[in-house]
Amino acid sequence: MRSLPPGGAGILSYFTRHRTAANLLLVLLVVAGLAAIPQMRAQFFPDVVSDEINIVVTWSGAGAEDVDEAIVAVMEPALLAVPGVSGSSASSREGRTSIELEFEPGWDMSRASDDVQAALDAITDLPEDADEPELRRGSWWDRVTDVVITGPVAPAQLGRFADEFTARLFDAGVTRATIRGVAAPQTVVEVPSSSLIRHDVSMSEIAEVIAAAASTSPAGDVDAANARIRTGSAQRSAAEIAALTLRTNADGSALLR
Repeated sequence: MRSLPPGGAGILSYFTRHRTAANLLLVLLVVAGLAAIPQMRAQFFPDVVSDEINIVVTWSGAGAEDVDEAIVAVMEPALLAVPGVSGSSASSREGRTSIELEFEPGWDMSRASDDVQAALDAITDLPEDADEPELRRGSWWDRVTDVVITGPVAPAQLGRFADEFTARLFDAGVTRATIRGVAAPQTVVEVPSSSLIRHDVSMSEIAEVIAAAASTSPAGDVDAANARIRTGSAQRSAAEIAALTLRTNADGSALLR
């Protein structure tokens, strides 16, 4: 039989003679493991970082086959010749196409964006009524934590709390934050069918009046004051929408609602 080193034999004999030493060591290891659990990072799947660039082209009124033949077939060969491109995939539908370029791992994406833009600028035989290709660079983010804001206040107040908290995170150096769960405010306009029939007005006409009142038109820039002038004022509150004039009758009276 192989004999143990003198040191190893001493440790074994000590645990053999001491009744509680092994139990104390076990408790110490368990406590150390529990203390290390909060510092351990656990995830089910490994991080897969994919360097991609998407090119979107809009061609209003064109079918999916026309978009594929006139845009994808023209752009894809030129894009595949861009240095660093390892593969591409295209998706076409009515009036729109999207080409996704995948690059080799570790490739300089700043250089890739410039190379792709140069390749797009060199393509001159796209349909005349198609929009200019739009380049979108993909980015990868790792979620760090979720913060839940709750309390006995109105949803609008919770949204303001979230906006203030996000601003403080940016001041602290956080580069990206997303607010979820806060619904955008909506104003619902309800018109009885009897009123539509009585005044001979349709819901589409009412929608056009509300849309025109809710938007303002730019009138230009003032260089000296570094400001932009807009004509009109947006009417978006419930009271302002209720007071809109839908139509002016022949006798000069106004149809408000």
